[in-house]
Order: sequence, then structure tokens, then C-alpha cells
Amino acid sequence: MSEKIKFEQEYIFKTSPKVLTNLLMTPSGLSEWFADDVDIKDDIFTFYWNGSEESARLISKKNNEFIKFRWLEDEEEGIDSYVEMRYTIDPMTKEVVFNLTSFATEDEMEEVQLYWENAIGDLRRMIGA
Repeated sequence: MSEKIKFEQEYIFKTSPKVLTNLLMTPSGLSEWFADDVDIKDDIFTFYWNGSEESARLISKKNNEFIKFRWLEDEEEGIDSYVEMRYTIDPMTKEVVFNLTSFATEDEMEEVQLYWENAIGDLRRMIGA
């Protein structure tokens, strides 16, 4: 088992928190930019990409603020990692500051960061920001 390394990215969006809440907290919103399809049953999110699937447990969420989940594979292996998407309003500019926290092994880091850059690009195009 390889150790996972935490990485964080920050993005600025010109949109409302309400728009982001829908795109981050609902299966239909997540399936528009994050995965091809998303199902939620109880606290388990199942994400589908190109014929494969991964499941994650919802750790916590607060509307208009953040969502945080842990991949079940990591949970089963006792790896303390998570994905968190958090957003706040900058009091000076009134822009939405979106902070992403995720983890990857050293040999997966470049691929995972590229995935997130593409996904955030899709999210940006969806909200017109």
C-alpha cells in the first residue's frame, strides 16, 4: 500500500453559492461535470466513468459551504484520505473561492491532478465562470 499525498487547489468563480451547491451536492449536478453518472444510496455515492465505477462515503456536508467524502477502497484499506470541495464568498470581490482537497499516491499524482483540472474546467464552463 502506497502512502497518499494531500494536494490542494484553489479556484475563483464568478457565480453564486446556490449554483455550486446544486452542482456539488446532487447526483444530477455531479453527473454534469464530475462523473458520467452518479447514484446516492444512504451515505454512499457511486460514481461511474467510462464503464468503471467507484464508491465513496459521505463524511460531511453543509449546503452553501462544502462536501467531503472518502473513497470506500481507501476506507477499507485504512487510508486516511478524503475529497473535499469547499467554497466561500470573498468579502472584497464577492467572487466564490472554491478550494479542492484530494489525495493521490506519488505515482498517480500527475494523473489525478490532470483529472481535477479537466473536471474543474468542465465545472467552470457549466457555470459560465
